[in-house]
Parts: sequence; structure tokens; C-alpha cells
Amino acid sequence: MFAHGSKGRLTARDLGRFEGRTLFDRVGRAVCAAGCLPRKELYEGWEVARRARRRFRGGRVIDLAGGHGLLAHVMLLLDDTSPEAIVVDTAIPSSHAKIQQALVEAWPRLGGRVAFREQDIDAFSVLPGDVVVSSHACGALTDRVLAKAVAAGARVAVLPCCHDLASPDAAALSGWMDGALAIDAARAMRLEAAGYRVWTQTIPEAITPRNRLLMAEMR
Repeated sequence: MFAHGSKGRLTARDLGRFEGRTLFDRVGRAVCAAGCLPRKELYEGWEVARRARRRFRGGRVIDLAGGHGLLAHVMLLLDDTSPEAIVVDTAIPSSHAKIQQALVEAWPRLGGRVAFREQDIDAFSVLPGDVVVSSHACGALTDRVLAKAVAAGARVAVLPCCHDLASPDAAALSGWMDGALAIDAARAMRLEAAGYRVWTQTIPEAITPRNRLLMAEMR
């Protein structure tokens, strides 16, 4: 069984699973050629990017806690009107260069448009016109991503994970819903209170059980 939520790496052995002519298949083939990306990250990044791009067009893409940077690259592929993308993480995987090279070879127009910054996300400046994305920023890191976006009035899409069930948000709503859902509901309400319009969606649970996607744009 080819589980989409597997953490096993995609390699040349998996090329046969991406033989179609769709953009996703082409991205899958490039990632397989790189041979270093966990399967789960391909499917998560694709599902987050395509939903975010249905709402948010243009703007500089900022992928916070972005790791290999696949999400940032796919955001540019789905909307070429964004001039650039920046991936920010405290520890950029060395293998990110293989993935970037494979994607640029498949789409030369990506060349020079995705930069990596190894630094704390709090030290990075988000601008009002940016689109901030983050896939599986663990625990309170999701709240820091949201805070960065809100401070700038930027658009934002996050896929939270590793919820801290000891947080006050979890405790306050524990009589009605499980703790992780309570935390994400409170995040949505805080965005509304900050003047944002909020959209809540899910990506397929077969990819990850932590599949709630939270998107928001200043009204």
C-alpha cells in the first residue's frame, strides 16, 4: 500500500506512481528525482498550497518553519504572479538544495525566486502584501506564525500540529470538544477579533490526522 501519510522518502523507485500529465504528477516526479523528501511532505505541501492559492493570489510568499521549502515552490508554480518566495527556518535541511535543484530543472522560471533564510522566524520581517504559509509548525510555533502575519496584516494559511493540550484554550472548551480542536477554534476566533476574515478547511485525513487548515485575510 502506498500510504500518502508515510514518512518514507520518495525515490526513483516511486516514479511510476506519478506518470500522469498533471502539475501534481510533474512535481511528484521532480521530488522522486531528488530522492530525499518524505512522502507525507509532498502530499501535505500540495494540499495546503492549492487551497491557499484558491483564496490568495499574488504577493511575496513567506514559508515560515518551511524546512525543505516544497510548499513555497508549489505556491509559485500555482500562481506565477508572485515575484518570489522566502523559506525561513531555524534549521534548513541540507537536502533542501536537491529538491530545489530538481524543481528548477523542471521549471526554469523558478530559478532565483526561492530564497532560504536560516534564522528564527521572529527575526524575519513580514510585509502587509505577503502570503504567509506554514505546514505543521509544531505547537506554539503555529501561534508565532499567526502573530507574525497579524502584526503585518498579511494573509495567512497554517496547518497546525502537535497541539499543547495544557494550554488555557484547550481547558476552557474541553467540555464541548477535544483539546486540539479547541485550540484551533480559539486561533480562528482570535483572527476574527483582529479584523480578519477566516476560512476553515481540512486536507485528506489519509495524509495526516492533524488536517485542519486555517486561512485568513484582513477584511
